[in-house]
This record gives sequence, C-alpha cells and structure tokens, in this order.
Amino acid sequence: MQSTDLGNKESGKIWHRKPSPATHDGIIVNIVHSTSEYHPKALRFLNVAFDGSGDSFIAGDHQGNIYTFDLHGNRFTLVQRTAQACTALAFNLRRKSEFLVALADYSIKCFDTVTKELVSWMRGHESSVCSISVHASGRYAITTSSDTAQLWDLDTFQRKRKLNIRQSVGIQKVFFLPFSNTILSCFKDNSIFAWECDTLFCKYQLPAPPEGSSILYKVFAVTRDGRILAAGGKSNHLHLWCLEATQLFRIIQMPTKVRAVRHLEFLPDSFDAGSNQVLGVLSQDGIMRFVNIQTCKLLFEIGSVEEGISSSVISPHGRYIASIMENGSLNVYSVQALTQEINKPPPPLVKVIEDLPNNKLRSSNLKMKIMSGRVQRPARSKESKIQTRILKQDLTGNLENKENELSEGVNKKRLQILLKGYGEYPTKYRMFIWRSLLQLPENHTAFSSLMDKGTHVAYLNLQKKYPIKSRKLLRILQRTLSALAHWSAIFSDTPYLPLLAFPFVKLFQNNQLICFEVVATLIINWCQHWFEYFPNPPINILSMIENVLAFHDKELLQHFIDRDVTSQLYAWPLLETVFSEVLTREEWLRLFDNVFSNHPSFLLMAVVAYNTCSRAPLLNSTLKDDFEYFFHHRNNLDINVVIREVYHLMETTPADIHPSSMLDAFVALTKGQYPIFNQYPKFIVDYQTQERERIRNDELDFLRERQTVENMQAEVDEQRAEDEAWYQKQELLRRAEETRREMLLQEEEKMAQQRHRLAAVKRELKMKEICLQDAARRRLLKLQQDQREVELRRLEDEIERKIQMRDQEITATAKDLEMRQLELESQKRLYEQDLTRSQDTIAKEIQKDAAAHRQKVALEDHMFQKLLETSQMGSRRTQKWKEAEGKEFHLRSEKKAAALSDASRKWFLRQETSAALEHEEVPWLQREHMASSCLPPTSQLDDISEVDSSTQIFSSRKTTEWNHMEHDLLKKVRNLRQRLTAQARNRCQSPHLLVT
Repeated sequence: MQSTDLGNKESGKIWHRKPSPATHDGIIVNIVHSTSEYHPKALRFLNVAFDGSGDSFIAGDHQGNIYTFDLHGNRFTLVQRTAQACTALAFNLRRKSEFLVALADYSIKCFDTVTKELVSWMRGHESSVCSISVHASGRYAITTSSDTAQLWDLDTFQRKRKLNIRQSVGIQKVFFLPFSNTILSCFKDNSIFAWECDTLFCKYQLPAPPEGSSILYKVFAVTRDGRILAAGGKSNHLHLWCLEATQLFRIIQMPTKVRAVRHLEFLPDSFDAGSNQVLGVLSQDGIMRFVNIQTCKLLFEIGSVEEGISSSVISPHGRYIASIMENGSLNVYSVQALTQEINKPPPPLVKVIEDLPNNKLRSSNLKMKIMSGRVQRPARSKESKIQTRILKQDLTGNLENKENELSEGVNKKRLQILLKGYGEYPTKYRMFIWRSLLQLPENHTAFSSLMDKGTHVAYLNLQKKYPIKSRKLLRILQRTLSALAHWSAIFSDTPYLPLLAFPFVKLFQNNQLICFEVVATLIINWCQHWFEYFPNPPINILSMIENVLAFHDKELLQHFIDRDVTSQLYAWPLLETVFSEVLTREEWLRLFDNVFSNHPSFLLMAVVAYNTCSRAPLLNSTLKDDFEYFFHHRNNLDINVVIREVYHLMETTPADIHPSSMLDAFVALTKGQYPIFNQYPKFIVDYQTQERERIRNDELDFLRERQTVENMQAEVDEQRAEDEAWYQKQELLRRAEETRREMLLQEEEKMAQQRHRLAAVKRELKMKEICLQDAARRRLLKLQQDQREVELRRLEDEIERKIQMRDQEITATAKDLEMRQLELESQKRLYEQDLTRSQDTIAKEIQKDAAAHRQKVALEDHMFQKLLETSQMGSRRTQKWKEAEGKEFHLRSEKKAAALSDASRKWFLRQETSAALEHEEVPWLQREHMASSCLPPTSQLDDISEVDSSTQIFSSRKTTEWNHMEHDLLKKVRNLRQRLTAQARNRCQSPHLLVT
C-alpha cells in the first residue's frame, strides 16, 4: 500500500509508482494531510464526492481545504481554501469543472476547479446542510438540513422551492432518483414520499413497514434504475422496497456483530443495466460489507476494527471506492482487486473455529484482532464480543466527551489489550491516558509553593549549557528543573536531568503542573536506583542491562567487550535521554505508550531490545567514535520491531536476572503533598553541597579580593591615564595654538587678497553700471524715437487711408453719377418710346377717324341720293351717331392725358427726393452737377410740352392743370438750384476746404 502526504503542497502526484493493490485489502493509495507546524498533526478529511466520469473526486478536510484527485492522470490539486469545515460536497454538475460545497456557516457555495474562483453563493438554511443531491441533468440540486430541504436552479442559482416540516418530525434525507424527475423525501418518522420534480405533485407514499421488523430509518440507497430503495438504521436489518410496486419485498439480516448501519450505497456494474445487485453496508464497527441482495451472500469487505471507515463513496462506474477512515486519512480502493475472490468458497476453517469451546477461542482472540479483516474471520464468542463492545464504547463514546468519568474508571488491562492491538494510543486521547496510567494527583498547591521559590541557583545559566531556540521552552524547562531542585536537593546537581526532562517539557509545555508530575513520577518509578552511585552513572542499573544482554545476545556483548565499549556507552546515553536523541517524535510517543503501560523494568528492557535490534550495524562497527555516534543520533530502526522485542524480552528473561525482580512496582505520587525523595547517598550530596557552598564562598571572597585589586588597579590606571591625557592635552593645546596662529596669518593674507579682488570687482561693477546706464539712456531715446516714428507712420497710414477713402468715395460717386446718367438716358428713351407710341397711336386713331370720316362722307354722299326721300327721322339718327363718336373720342383723349400727367408727376417727385437726400454727402461741384442733372432734359420738357400741347386738343381742362403743375415743378427746381449754388459758394470761401 502506498501512502501520500499532501503536506503544504498545492499540487503533485498521488502515487510515485504504479499501484498494484493487494487482493486482501484492495487499497490503491492512502492519502494523509499533515501540517508542518511545530506540533505536527493530521488534518481530518470530512467529505468526498466523485464526478460524473468516476475518474476524479474532490475531498475536503475540517479546515476547509478542498482538493481534486485525478486518478486517471495521477494528480492532486488544491482548488479552494474555504477556511471552514465542509459538511457536504457535490461534483457532478452540468458544468464539469464546477462543484458545490456546503459549509459550516449553513451556506452553499459553487466554485470552479479550473479558475479556482467563486461562481455563486447560496444562502437560506438555518442549520447545517447534511447532503446535496444533483439532478441527472445537472440543472437542479436539493440541499437537505435537519429542518428543511430546498430546491435550487443551478443555471441561475436561485431557490425554486422550500420544503418546511414540523420540528417534531424532522428530515432524514431528500434526494433525486437516478435518471428520473422524481424526488424522494425520507422523514424521521419512517414516512417516505415521492414527488414530481416540476410540479411537486405527490406521486405516492410508501406504506409503513411491518410492526415486527420496524426500524428507524437513517440511511438510504437507490439503484441506478430507480426501482429498489434500501433503508437501514440502528439495527442489523435492512429493508428493500420496490418503488414501482410501493411495497417492502425483502428484509436482509446482517451478521450479529452489526448493531447499526451508518451508510448504504449500491455498487454499480456496467453489465446489470442499472439494476444493481451488490449493496455496500457500513456498520458501526468501521467495516463496510458488500452483500448480494438477491442471494444474501457476503461478497467482500473493506476496513477493519483497527482501521475503521467513517464514510465511503463509490464511483459512478464502480471501479473505485473512496473511504474516509476514522483516523482522518483517505483510502482509495480498487473494486477489481477486491472482487477477484468473490466466487471462491470459504475455507473450512470458519466452521471449525465456530465449534471450538470458549476457552480455546479466548486464547486465539488476540490473533483474530490482527487478521486482515477478510470474510473468513472466525466468529467471536458472546463473552469476547461483549468485551470488545465495552472497549469500543469506552474509546468512541466516553473518551470523546466524558474525560472526568474515565479518569476513575479506566481499566489498565483493557488499555494494554488496546495497545497491543493498535501498537499505540489514539493521538487525541494519549495525554488523558497517560495521566490516567500515571495516576497524577495534580497537587496545585504544592506545585505552586515550589514555583514560588523561583529559579534555582543551579539553573540560572541554563541557556549557556543547553541553548534552546524557543525562549518559551527554555523558560518552561528552567522552571520545571528549578521545581525539581527545590523538591529534592539531588536534582540541583544531576547533570543529565535537563536531557531527561526536555521531551516531556516539549510535550506538556502548555501545562507545567502535569509536566512536573510526569517527570517526578518517571524519576520515582522508572529511575529507581539511579542515584545510589551519584554522581557516577547507576552501575547497578547498567549491570542489570548487561546481564540481560549477556543472556539474550552474548555475541553482541562480547563484541562490546572486545571494542572496550562499556554499558556507560551503549546503555547509559539511551537512559539519560530516555531515547529522545535516537527516536523521532512519533516513535518516542509510541515507545512511551508501552513504557507507561508496563512495569518500570520495561524501560531497561527497551535499552536491551534497541541494542539487539541494531546488532547488525553494531557488529560492523569497530571504532569507539562510531559507537558514540550511534547511541546519540537517530538510526534506521523500526520502533514496532523494538517494542515487540521488548515484550519478548519481558516474557523470556529468567526471573533471577529480570529487572522486575529488583525494581519495585509502580507507585503514584501522593495527593496533597509530594513524597520525600531521598533515594540517593545523602552524605555525598550534602558533602557536595557543602563543598559547593565552600567553593562558592571562596570564589566569592576571591572575586571580592580580585574586584578590590581590579578597582585599585583601575584607579591607578585611571590616574595614569588622566596624567597622560593632561600632558597630551597640553601638547595638543600648544600645537593647536601654533596652528591657530598660522591659520590667522593665512587668513589675513587671504583677507588682503580678497580686499584687492573686491576692489577690482567693485570697479568692474561701477564700469558695468555706467555702461548699463548709458545703454539704458540710448535705449530710452531709441524707444522714444521709435514711438514717434510709429506715430508718424500711423498718421501717414491714416492720411493714406482717408485719401483712399476719399478716392473711393469719388470713384463711387462718379460711378453712381454714371449709373444715374444711364438711368436717365434709359428713362429718356423710355419716355421717348412711350411718347412715340402715344403719338403713333393718336396718329393712327386720327387717321382711322379720318378714314372713317371720309368713308362716312363718302357713304353720306352715296346715301345722300338714297336718303333724299328719307324723313327727318333719318337725319336725327345720323346726328346722334356723330355725337356718339365725338364723345367716345373725347373720352379716350382724356384717359391718355391723365396717364401722362401721372407719370410726369411721379418722375419729378422721385428726382427731387433723391437730390434732397444726397445733398449733404456729395461735394458742392458734384451736387451742382447733380442738381442740374436732376432737372429733366430740355428735350424731355419739350416733349412734355408737346405732349401737353397735343393733349390740349382733347381736353382743355386737363391741359390747364398740367400747365399749373409744370409751372410749380419748374419753380421748385429753380429754388433748389439756387440753394445748392449758394452752399457751394459758401464752401469755396471756407479756409478748411483744402485741408478737408
């Protein structure tokens, strides 16, 4: 079996060579997680869960460290540190890299094994979550606590439903049936309901089991096809329910040694189509038995009484079993290796042992305990079974939480039987068992009085002789040794006492009272007769060891004699250090589990056994230094072999040389006050004490005299030093005075040089100042000149700008005049055209009228002849016709005259308005020109006069009005021309005319 310690590694290999599990146990690897603290301890695994493939699983310990183990890739990885214990795990979600973990704070978290990040955090439970069931699709999950079950949607991580029940009933487990939408809820009153996942509709309820076979269900298991439900509890009976028929169809009775069932799980098989036939049953004794539910035969089992299983999980494909052991480690089993001998019939030895009488069975009881735990284990009698049950109860029940009751009821023989079976006491209860075996009185008052005496003078400078890195351990060791020295005077002169007490000080550093009493009990019982030859080593004890060694291994003893190696070299180093130099911590604790459980002679036999078990390297050693090194350093030796050899020596050593005949039985310390320890040559100790006191007094006198002489010599030296210092000081002062004088002369020369340099610098500065002033004056003049030039340039620019503006205004005015001339010419042409058209029209009308008149005259002449005979009526009609024609012609002439009059009036008004507006802006010469140009041309006036004269023939009234209007306009134009001429003359007489 390979073992892997995770330690502080975050990743690594699970095994270092290809595993080959043995058939009798099937263990592939044993996984342990230990810390590297000063007090090493193993971290217990609490939960395990396989993934959907079955080749990987996760495991969490009680400190919240969660590891993934890839059995196919042979790798383990630390994926999360939750800092709190996990109560349930699930690793078969739809996203293969995610897993659910229920923590001690009642929350459920989802983590990713690849990114190692938190995916979601679900809260809602008010008590610890004991199980997590995931739907076959990986979308839903059910978490169960003692008071409620909750359904979660793993896509959104939201709670969908919550199942609340009465507190008096309680929930045992709620889980999904494999590959089904059915939820099975099991309660503490043995009621089992099946619900539809989507609608939560109750599909059925299992009936109550028969009264004669009624048990309280605590654990459940379902086959992969979801047809059979197995239930068990605090009984050796198992109930098998058919879920399709909702009835109990079989009751299986486990062996009588099974009193309670702690876990049930079916073993999957690739060829049974999900109708699993093998059921794994974990009982209270830590053994998981696999039985066939059809034939009711026990196929194989894992675990044993010595190495019990706490919980187990089987991989989905049925190839691996991951079991958490009672010691906190993790075992991975190969099902293939375990099932190789399923079909082999058991040997007939089973039947023979069952028929043996009780006395023979009792003699073979010990051998049955150390068997491999196979099915062929002989059955125990009723008496032995009761004894085993009591012992198991003491270790698992009372030792756990009832230390006070055990302190009075521990049976030493039972502890010895347990020690022989396991090889050591449980780490958790070792200190309690030691205190019970040694019967420590715990005299607090007496111990306080010893501690109040302070540090003994013999151990004031303990750190110089025994330097210890930890100041705490040094302080505790110093106090413990001082208390022993105050208890008995011999312990102030025992040179090996620190070596003997240090391992116990290191072990009981948090309880100094227990440490002191353990060391005192060890000295009284296991160090008997050690101080009879004080200050020499115990020759009598070493002689006992040599006699036993001579009886059991004469060759080794002769080798020691030939190499001049005495018992003070091969035995005394082991005794004075109580094996702490040659054994590791775990080996030393295992050895002293046996030492404290046996007669005081066991320690002496351990020395002999250590030598005999190491005879091969000792026989090969020839140098004395090699022997000294061997008995002061750790060696490659199995402590279990040494302990078995000690028991062998205890049984086979003759009584005449057996140390037990010369050593007294165990005697505990008395309560209230510690016993007087005077098992040593008192006169030697007293003499040594007196001599030591005399030597100390002489040393003090010598120290005082030496101190006096040293003080006088110090005074003389001090006086001599003072005189020498005075002379040196005087010489230094003289030298300093000369140095100061030289420095003063040098400083005066430097000052003179500096004055000359300063005067030159002042002259240079004065010249620079004059130059700067001259430059500033020139710069100011140049600046003023530049400013005047700038002003002149600005004035010139302004003059040029005004000239340009004047030229621009003249050019613009000329252009405007040209445009107006063009406009007037166009208007003239327009009026001429209108007048021409009017004259043509009038001429045409006149011609037309003349033609009409001629036609009319011709017609009248023509008709005159015809109308001679007409009456006067005809002449009236002719007259009327003439009158009508005359009126029509007169009306047309009036309309034309009115239109011409309106046009002329508008033209004159517009010209007068323009002249008035531009009067102030145009120079007077231009204004005069404009004023003359504003007048209508003579041709136009003549045309207008001609028009007016032409129109007079049509309407005398209109002609008269036009003449008046023309006269007024001409008058206004003359007045305007006179005003403009006067203004122009005034401007010509102005003195500013040329400047502007």
